[in-house]
Amino acid sequence: MQLNQVKAIITGGVSGLGLAVARKVVASGGQALLLDINDEAGASAAAELGDAAAYRRTDVTSESEVEAAVAAAVEWMGAVNVAVNCAGVIGAGRVLGREAPMALDFFAKVIQINLVGSFNVCKAAGAAMEANAPDEDGGRGVIISTASVAAYEGQIGQAAYSASKAGIVGMTLPIAREFTRIGVRVMAIAPGIFHTPMVDGMPDHIQDALAASIPFPSRLGQPEEFADLVAHIVENGYFNGETIRLDGAVRLQPK
Repeated sequence: MQLNQVKAIITGGVSGLGLAVARKVVASGGQALLLDINDEAGASAAAELGDAAAYRRTDVTSESEVEAAVAAAVEWMGAVNVAVNCAGVIGAGRVLGREAPMALDFFAKVIQINLVGSFNVCKAAGAAMEANAPDEDGGRGVIISTASVAAYEGQIGQAAYSASKAGIVGMTLPIAREFTRIGVRVMAIAPGIFHTPMVDGMPDHIQDALAASIPFPSRLGQPEEFADLVAHIVENGYFNGETIRLDGAVRLQPK
């Protein structure tokens, strides 16, 4: 699929990795509906990107809201052929904290947003893509979710986050196998330590320490590099059923 043919829904699309993907899509001639719950940032992103993008407030954990958003995207763009899951929360906390064990509600919330939310979008987007006209390979679309290197070597305090991201890795292949029937490819990207709004709020010495921990290149990943990989997955029709690490060869230490 060429990028100028992209009609995308992007969750978490008003900041960080999601906004970088939206910028890449629009700059390449495609269209994107940005799904998020930050109305102020959504209005700013939509104004920046122009007529080829729009914002819709959507809670990814709500089945009805996601289905309505996908339907709105099809009505506005004529189809949805790309879905990118970037919505998520960090959810840091020890299982046995200093004051008390982790609240089960906290763990469940992280799983609900990161994993269940991604699944929710996968199924709604897949259902919409099934109606698309096939390309020469029989392809009708591609779905890309955001995992994390923490899915493989989670640190102390990342039990909830790592579990949610490992779930994304785990569901990618079986959904890809199932969606062969409708000609939809399913992929995931596992980014390492990226320069996102969360990192922006950290002191300079913490950012420098994070950068120094990355073997090569010894710097934080840039959102544009994540967007470039999304674009390559979209364009290369032989990518399917895989999670790609994008991490500068970093392997997280216990803490």
